[in-house]
Amino acid sequence: MRVEFRKFDGSLHWHHPARWLGEDEHGVWVGAGAGTVGAKGYEPPVMWEEPFVMLFPRDQWWVALFNAEPHRTAIYVDVTTVPEWRDGVVTMIDLDLDVVKKRTGVIYLDDEDEFAEHQVRFGYPGEVVVAAEESAKWVFKAVTEELGPFGGAHERWLAQVAD
Repeated sequence: MRVEFRKFDGSLHWHHPARWLGEDEHGVWVGAGAGTVGAKGYEPPVMWEEPFVMLFPRDQWWVALFNAEPHRTAIYVDVTTVPEWRDGVVTMIDLDLDVVKKRTGVIYLDDEDEFAEHQVRFGYPGEVVVAAEESAKWVFKAVTEELGPFGGAHERWLAQVAD
């Protein structure tokens, strides 16, 4: 299958292949092994050294990525529109805000400046701005308090792509 993040104007953002792993109460899980190649837009491809899994929740404005060790970032959550599935491709609009948990335990909200800039550049509707801000706030709390899928639910899925 294929993962495609896009920007609000429809332009291609991060994209890469992944393997469907399954579903649980948190949503749909996909994974990618070490050596997976992806790209940001039409920039040169990159190869990821560590395996990772991604969670696409149902009806939520975010997508989570969980990296295997020794990657310095344990969890990276993109605030997005609700993911849509079509013909083996999952796609969503990246709304700039990210919640990041480093392997050291440090958690922060990233790209607030980009979010503000893109509100003007792309003309985000008010309801999109509100949904993105509310989602970022909820995700930050959930990651900090290890609630829901951020309490270790990814481990069994990551084990499927870690070898």
